Amino acid sequence: MPASRTVTRRRLAAVAALPLLALALSACGYGSAADSSEESTPAPTGKALSADTVRVGYFPNLTHATALVGIGKGILQKELGGTKVSATTFNAGPSEIEALNARSIDIGFIGPSPAINGYTQTAGKGLRIIGGSASGGVKLVVNPEKIKSLADVKGKKIATPQLGNTQDVAFLHWISEQGWKVDAQSGKGDVSVVRTDNKITPDAYKAGDIDGAWVPEPTASKLVAEGAKEILDESALWPDKQFVITNIIVSQTFLKEHPDVVEAFLRGTVKTNKWINANDAQAKAAANDALKKLSGKALPADVLDPAWKSIKITDDPLASTLRSEADHAVKAGLLKKPDLNGIYDVAPLNKVLKTEGKTEVTDAGLGNR
Repeated sequence: MPASRTVTRRRLAAVAALPLLALALSACGYGSAADSSEESTPAPTGKALSADTVRVGYFPNLTHATALVGIGKGILQKELGGTKVSATTFNAGPSEIEALNARSIDIGFIGPSPAINGYTQTAGKGLRIIGGSASGGVKLVVNPEKIKSLADVKGKKIATPQLGNTQDVAFLHWISEQGWKVDAQSGKGDVSVVRTDNKITPDAYKAGDIDGAWVPEPTASKLVAEGAKEILDESALWPDKQFVITNIIVSQTFLKEHPDVVEAFLRGTVKTNKWINANDAQAKAAANDALKKLSGKALPADVLDPAWKSIKITDDPLASTLRSEADHAVKAGLLKKPDLNGIYDVAPLNKVLKTEGKTEVTDAGLGNR
């Protein structure tokens, strides 16, 4: 066996243990093995609001483009005036939730599954979802020599990023819809679900250790650049081809103590999203520049272009789809039926949207507690 293949399998074996570790730690307070790092941000100007600083968490990922562009171009800082934006990047949802609960950050950009977990595991006292950021950007990509159609996925090895994460839940639900059986915890069954860190997935694909992956961008486009073929865009499975991939959350304590800061921050995200949607090429370049600063390497055009195209930037938190994603996790046996009443507070966002002449959003009946 080639040495590179042996190394890849060893790395996969190590990663396979991480979801169990993350789950064990999360039971004690949302711990994660993932790293976080503080980032430099534009200097504040003018008079501070009720807080001198607002600490923001996000991922160095295209699905967090609102944060990448809003922080990088200083749009968020401009709306906050003399209140400084202090940014920290994370590599996994559990660690960001842990930071929010520990009051190490005040506001975060995060996917639906960790938001649901963070809310339910604090009995509804930890966070509120206050806005949307991105929809879509998730694909099933496969080895075209082994998988010619969706029916061929049966019996194959397909990677997802992590046990119980947003894409893992979506793939398990899709498998169930096909009438196939898979044990959610082990990933064994009619399809082998191989939980693999997105950083390792391209190497695993090249080594032949997986036959495809249900993953977010830009990992999906990285795999396509390695010869994989897109066989399904998850957006095709949702009404209006929209589903939440990134939301904006806030600590309930911070929301209560600093509503003016939260409103200013949301004004900044709305203006950022407006600029992104009106300046596609420039926004794509700005997001890639931010990624280069954060990771030391920009995405190549053959990865960046298709990845960016598949992500929709939106102010709408798409609350009805979050409810559906929670239902899918319950059906898969990964989550006890949660009480999501009160998980949303879209009043500050709707105030901003009304001022900006935009359509207000709904909380799908999940804003009361």
